[in-house]
Amino acid sequence: MARKLNFSSGPAALPEDVLRRAQAALLDLDGSGIGILEHSHRGPEFMRVLERTEAAIREVAGLDGAWAVLFVTAGATHHFSMVPQSFLGEDETADYCHTGVWSGKAMEEARRFGTVHVACSGEPDFTSTPRTQTWSTAPRYVHYTSNETIYGTQWAAPPHAPAPLVCDASSDIFSRPLDLVPHALIYAGAQKNLGPSGISLVLARKDFVESGRSDLPPLAQYRTYVTERSMYNTPNTFGIYVIGEVVSWIRAQGGLAALAERNDRKAAVLYDFLDQSRAWTPLAEKASRSRMNVTFRGATKELEETMLARAEERGLSGLRGHRSVGGLRASLYNAVPEDGIRRLVELLDEVERAAR
Repeated sequence: MARKLNFSSGPAALPEDVLRRAQAALLDLDGSGIGILEHSHRGPEFMRVLERTEAAIREVAGLDGAWAVLFVTAGATHHFSMVPQSFLGEDETADYCHTGVWSGKAMEEARRFGTVHVACSGEPDFTSTPRTQTWSTAPRYVHYTSNETIYGTQWAAPPHAPAPLVCDASSDIFSRPLDLVPHALIYAGAQKNLGPSGISLVLARKDFVESGRSDLPPLAQYRTYVTERSMYNTPNTFGIYVIGEVVSWIRAQGGLAALAERNDRKAAVLYDFLDQSRAWTPLAEKASRSRMNVTFRGATKELEETMLARAEERGLSGLRGHRSVGGLRASLYNAVPEDGIRRLVELLDEVERAAR
């Protein structure tokens, strides 16, 4: 059976080369005669996987020894509470940039542990990232979501903040070079640009981690993941393996700068078509448009449903928009090929012409 083009927002497309290597590793990891799912997490075979995965991440992201690379067996939503529980005291304030559903959920969790100041908001329609922010007097940290998958908006650059930045980078991690300087902690669920669901990658400054609470249960502290190398309890060994293979693939593509250029080209092809179309309308404002998640609507619901049906017939999957927004959404993550965008544009144009 021919593989479909996967435009899903997550879990999402992975490089086919990575999938084939993972397929082989299920039966035999690195010539060991035992599959990755069967190896002890403390055995030498998996320890080599862990070491090379961390090394590849450090190389691609440009991390020095001040940074820790952590693997948490949970998705990004887990960090909505883990971050404030670790770093926000009852008498402290954290500033949050509210740009959509996911940043809103992070804010709600933070309110359980301390005061949340909304520094900026894209309400009511979240079609743009806020151009100005109003910071509290002395925030403990500033949290933002770099890319909002539902509304199709993305920060072009991190906000200029008076405190360490904490970033939910789940949907654009490693799609472009990282500006590490203003950040203290970056977390990302793996299932969009890194690997399978059920695991998240955390890049954290060690000094920031040490400033967190030490009276919490071990698995509620980032400190535990640093000191135990993410091995306090049995980690998601397969997830770590796939992340390592994906990051090695990124390195082979030329690194983050090369991927950023490719992702810009992919998004431009689709946005350029949508901007001249009479039937399809992008939802996000130009200055805030996401390179990862392109959201748009058809002139009628009937046109949208026709497009979705034709897309499935042509092997283009995962294009229905989020239920809270409607319309269509094409997720253009790293593994989605440029030729796939051209095929999508050709079909959008075909459906539009047929409806005239």
